[in-house]
Amino acid sequence: VQLQAFGGGLVQAGGFLRLPCAFSGRTFSSYAMGWFRQAPGKEREFVAAISWSGGSTYYADSAKGRFTISRDNAKNTVYLQMNSLKPEDTAVYYCATGLTPAGDADYWGQGTLVTVSS
Repeated sequence: VQLQAFGGGLVQAGGFLRLPCAFSGRTFSSYAMGWFRQAPGKEREFVAAISWSGGSTYYADSAKGRFTISRDNAKNTVYLQMNSLKPEDTAVYYCATGLTPAGDADYWGQGTLVTVSS
């Protein structure tokens, strides 16, 4: 499995970004997908996940109401729509699959940096 996340950048607080992640190497529609992030000096944390069909989604408390995870199985792509961004959302965002109950993943993308200025 190969994953490549895009769409990071610098945005002002209150703004929005949409992060796509392209999946290749296996049958995308067979895999649940997730987004994680790692802020400077902090451990990586779960942000959101979506089932293989897109019928179920899960969010960290910090993401609920502001972020939306979605997928397009025809395009082999998972998205993270981030609205009402805050400076504390500044982090490298990773898409991942092969999600484990322990909150880890078997496959990771290279990450994309999101910086939210105050």
